[in-house]
Amino acid sequence: MSKAEKTRQFIIEKTAALFNTKGYLSTSLSDITEATGLTKGSIYGNFENKDEVALAVFQYNYGMLRRHMQQVMKEEYPSVSDQLYALVSFYSNHWPLVFKTGGCPLMNAATEADDTFPALSSQVKSSFESWIATITEIIRSGQEKDEFSSTIDAEEYASLAVTLIEGGILLSKTTGNEKHLHHALDRVLKLITEIQKNSYQYHG
Repeated sequence: MSKAEKTRQFIIEKTAALFNTKGYLSTSLSDITEATGLTKGSIYGNFENKDEVALAVFQYNYGMLRRHMQQVMKEEYPSVSDQLYALVSFYSNHWPLVFKTGGCPLMNAATEADDTFPALSSQVKSSFESWIATITEIIRSGQEKDEFSSTIDAEEYASLAVTLIEGGILLSKTTGNEKHLHHALDRVLKLITEIQKNSYQYHG
């Protein structure tokens, strides 16, 4: 990486938690300079404006979350169901880290992604669609292997799983009580069992 690229990456990493906790719209340039220890000139020397920093940070935050999920789901599992169970376990085991860094970057950005920041709105939309598509493909893989019922709508179940997880995170973060996330994850486990063609049960 060049010196400029290293500086740009430094700014992104130093402000990642800041944007996710304080908000993509509420975080000011002064907040950025305080978090990085750099001058406003240094910030503007690497980014056109604060919005460009915010977009880069969102990509970084979502990328980190996605890499963690992919690492878990790329492991070898005895069944496609176990791959989905691994996703549930990821959120069950990593919720303290998620909350510590301000909550789910997708959920946080989604609450701010309106007409005032269309570029962020577009990225959030694409990220959610990508996540749903990933789970959809896993379910379809299970259907092809005759593990899941062929009559269910894979995309519908994937969308519902994402909705439950994100809703559980939001409610738990808002109330400060992790039980809401675990209730949502329990419901996702029931969805997985619901689409299975056999009586396999999760004991993880």
